[in-house]
Amino acid sequence: MDSSLIQTIAVYALPVIFAITLHEAAHGYVARLLGDNTAYVLGRVSFNPMRHIDPIGTIVIPIVLYFVTSGAFMFGYAKPVPVAFGNLRNPRWGSLWVAAAGPASNFVQALVWGVIAVALAGFHVDEAFFTRMAAAGVGVNLVLGVLNLFPLPPLDGGRVLMALLPVRASLALQRLEPYGFFIVMALVVTGGLTRFWLSPLVNIGYAAVSAILNPFASFFL
Repeated sequence: MDSSLIQTIAVYALPVIFAITLHEAAHGYVARLLGDNTAYVLGRVSFNPMRHIDPIGTIVIPIVLYFVTSGAFMFGYAKPVPVAFGNLRNPRWGSLWVAAAGPASNFVQALVWGVIAVALAGFHVDEAFFTRMAAAGVGVNLVLGVLNLFPLPPLDGGRVLMALLPVRASLALQRLEPYGFFIVMALVVTGGLTRFWLSPLVNIGYAAVSAILNPFASFFL
């Protein structure tokens, strides 16, 4: 195996594992807070990544895409956390908060990795592996958070939009859910998702992280 690929996997492994694990656990945790214990009973409110990893979506698809696109693009997913929305005390608004919890966890993680990056620089840690990992942590979480906010079910953004729309429009959007994954993949293949959604919003995310971290940077540097 190419040594550069091994290095890339090593750098991204921890950020990706944390990103998907905390993302899925956040869904289950908020669902439990709002009245549904389904994920908790099934052991999905857990920091154990093995409970969330989907062999195809988390391992096979990203590796295949890495080789097919020569590392230019990777996409994957974890096992969805089961939520019985009817059990939520307020199904409509509860579903919004449950859906939003996943991307929110990623944006928080992006900030945490950013703080780590600043601290590494402040303490003059020049080991490239750790600085690359911190940078990867910011990037992975921004991409995962923004991607999941795309307003199409079954992505989290689609569920947020369904909660915000009037009932008739929400039901119409819900009918797209069986085709949502294929629509997203088509947008990925054509480049539309990256050009019009991921790139602009991830850039905004980087700018926001930088703005928030400036006080920390002035303290450490």
